[in-house]
Amino acid sequence: MRSLGGDEQIFNEWSNLITSNIDAPIDVKLQKVNLFFNRKIIYTDDNEAWGQSDYWATLLESLAKKKGDCEDFVIAKYFSLRNLNIPDTQLRLVYVKARIGGVNSSITQAHMVLAYYPTADAEPLILDNLISDIRPASRRNDLAPIFSFNGQGIFAGAASNASLGPGGTSRLSRWQDLLERARKEGFE
Repeated sequence: MRSLGGDEQIFNEWSNLITSNIDAPIDVKLQKVNLFFNRKIIYTDDNEAWGQSDYWATLLESLAKKKGDCEDFVIAKYFSLRNLNIPDTQLRLVYVKARIGGVNSSITQAHMVLAYYPTADAEPLILDNLISDIRPASRRNDLAPIFSFNGQGIFAGAASNASLGPGGTSRLSRWQDLLERARKEGFE
């Protein structure tokens, strides 16, 4: 954290979140991680936070800045839940079109959320920086999934039975770059 210019206190709080919830039930892990980042990270666009138009920050970079955009929230939650022993197969980063102003709005913008799949054929639960409660995907009519991905690859859509696309995640250069930086920070 020091090398990133960050405050050790927030890292210690995150570390405590992980160690004190390692044996907690899944729903508690999801809630604690979602609330932690929604409270500790301030939404900031990439130009302001990183000086570039589209930067995917590692968990430690987001903690150090205490700022991030939707991708940064999702990435931090993803790696935290992976550290809480939730398998990669149960998590996907989901690129969506979000209707701003609610389900009847015609205004959309690109957004990213994290989906948790309790079982292989279950409806995912959505963790989002825009709302604090975790809801099933069917209760997020304001979100239209485009594609999802995790360490296994890229999926067409976000349904639990979405097909895995060819070529793995190599087509997502930002994801590949992020994974490399995260590995250097000690995350798998």
